[in-house]
Amino acid sequence: MALDHEDVLKEEKVIPLDEDDIAILKTYGLGPYNTSIKKVEKEAKDLAKNVNDLCGIKVSDTGLAAPSQWDLVADQQLLKEKPLEVARCTQIVSPNTEDAKYVINFCYPGKYAVALGDTVSPTDIEEGTRVGVDDRGSGHRIWIPLPPKIDPSVTLMTVEEKPDVTYNDVGGCKEQIQMMREVVELPMLHPEKFVKLGIDPPKGVLCYGPPGTGKTLLAKAVANRTDACFIRVIGSELVQRYIGMGAKMVRELFQMARSKKACIIFFDEVDAIGGTRFDDGVGGDNEVQRTMLEIVNQLDGFDARGNIKVLMATNRPDTLDPTLLRPGRLDRKVEFGLPDVDGRTQTFKIHAQKMNCERDIRFELLARLCPNCTGAEIRSVCTEAGMFAIRARRKSVTEKDFLDAVDKVIKGYKKFSATPTYMVYN
Repeated sequence: MALDHEDVLKEEKVIPLDEDDIAILKTYGLGPYNTSIKKVEKEAKDLAKNVNDLCGIKVSDTGLAAPSQWDLVADQQLLKEKPLEVARCTQIVSPNTEDAKYVINFCYPGKYAVALGDTVSPTDIEEGTRVGVDDRGSGHRIWIPLPPKIDPSVTLMTVEEKPDVTYNDVGGCKEQIQMMREVVELPMLHPEKFVKLGIDPPKGVLCYGPPGTGKTLLAKAVANRTDACFIRVIGSELVQRYIGMGAKMVRELFQMARSKKACIIFFDEVDAIGGTRFDDGVGGDNEVQRTMLEIVNQLDGFDARGNIKVLMATNRPDTLDPTLLRPGRLDRKVEFGLPDVDGRTQTFKIHAQKMNCERDIRFELLARLCPNCTGAEIRSVCTEAGMFAIRARRKSVTEKDFLDAVDKVIKGYKKFSATPTYMVYN
């Protein structure tokens, strides 16, 4: 007869480990020189600590290295080297000759006629170029050409990473997309068509319409589509505290744009600086008007604009100054109106692509239940439909969720809509 498991455990005697067994277990997996190596590492750490204490104050306390790490010879050599001075080349005397001289002007009074250094080519220096001047040896010499001085806040307006918005993500704006592509993409991809006809392509576009109709979204799609440099400027960023600073930022902005092979400048909410000029008797709005006049000058002034396309967006076109809107500055005006039934249906389908929805949802019915609605309001309907599904602890959105969202957003939030206000203003 086999013994039970409990009887077997009673017959077996458990012998506890003694100190020798525990010591053997502690050495399991250790090398033969493990103890000696740890002892040497501890001694080296203690010795390094004593050396640092004897050398003096630590680097972390004062920022000074230990005296044993000083290099007095290299420091003296560095002090002897004089830094370059920044100047601007204002005139070139006898260009393209061996005796060519370059008239430079420093920030302090005084002009100098200097020659080039050994490391500079005559083709690198033009009139108006910022240069680094070295006065070591026999007089001043131009040592290196410098890039234009541009405010860092202007440089940061450049869009480095392309947005993930494409033309397919803009619903209900088929005609607007076609008109925008004719202005932006066609002159860059097929410039020979305009040369054969003998016309200049449009250089400026004004996008206007109610809030939430896709003006900024289409600008993101343009930035994604084109390989040209894209600069995004918010109108309020150009309103500065001190006199002349806003106009200076505009000049540096277009100067940076001209240095690119092709550039697109997008002014969002341009009504912040492009309002109609008026005199309030106090002069509080004069600086904003100066900034707007500088934009007008850069768009179509004495200097050529170059290969620069200008896009502007606003929902109050009635407040803009007429000089900003004339042909030659903004050649084309594109209205982003309220989408029709087909546009609203397309917008519903665009937002529903990324959602986990049930089949056979009647998006056309939902579009008819949202009359006079913008794309932003339709997106809010889709978001609220998802919230209803989350509240019911379901993993998919049903048509009833969309209907409830329409009642909540379109009918419940009707008093917050900006569309009627826009229609009154325009």
